[in-house]
Amino acid sequence: MKKLILMAAVMLSVLPAAAQEQASKFDASYIQVWGQAEKEITPDEFYLSVTINEKDSKGKISIQTQERAMLDALKKLGVDTQKQLRVVDMSSEYFKKGNALAWKQFQLKLNTPEQVAQVFGSLNNLGISNVSMEKVTHSQLDQYKNEVRIAAMKSAQTNAQTLAGAIGQKAGKCFYIYDSNNDVVPYYGNVFMARSMKAAVANDAAEAAGEAAGLDFKTIKLKYSIQAKFVLE
Repeated sequence: MKKLILMAAVMLSVLPAAAQEQASKFDASYIQVWGQAEKEITPDEFYLSVTINEKDSKGKISIQTQERAMLDALKKLGVDTQKQLRVVDMSSEYFKKGNALAWKQFQLKLNTPEQVAQVFGSLNNLGISNVSMEKVTHSQLDQYKNEVRIAAMKSAQTNAQTLAGAIGQKAGKCFYIYDSNNDVVPYYGNVFMARSMKAAVANDAAEAAGEAAGLDFKTIKLKYSIQAKFVLE
């Protein structure tokens, strides 16, 4: 038992010494750099929030009637309501009978600015004015994120090689990578101009398509940084 304890104590004393020796070897000759990369993506997914409410007609038009009219209008615009439209919330009064006024909220997914303009115009003509832009994104956003992060790492490697070459050395093995981008939110900027949308909803559905060019959906900007350390050779 004493022999085992002695061996363990010897091993514990050797490990810190080995780690310190390895660290000092790198500390004596390494280069630390940052690499950055960015990419702008044109959005291809537009999420609208649509709420139909009996209060808008003072209870004269039921939720069911408004919903049927909305579905017909969306189908005429080529929207697959089975896949692109879903209910996200509704009032408990929706299930009651009598004079209770109710509301129902939907999320509508569209793929082009033209469709967005057409939907706003068409729903506005039906008296459904509670429509707002919920989210603008891209269907392959995660893939693009990884591509930009890889580019940032390659940028760090290039920077290390450039700086090392300036002093007649080479950047060798990378022994440290710090990726601080896990919680980075893509920069969307001012993705939507209210002025242009007001112009679109002021027209009917046919004219709204022509106004789509006025919808200022800006690109999604991805920007990432990577810190890395390379051994100098």
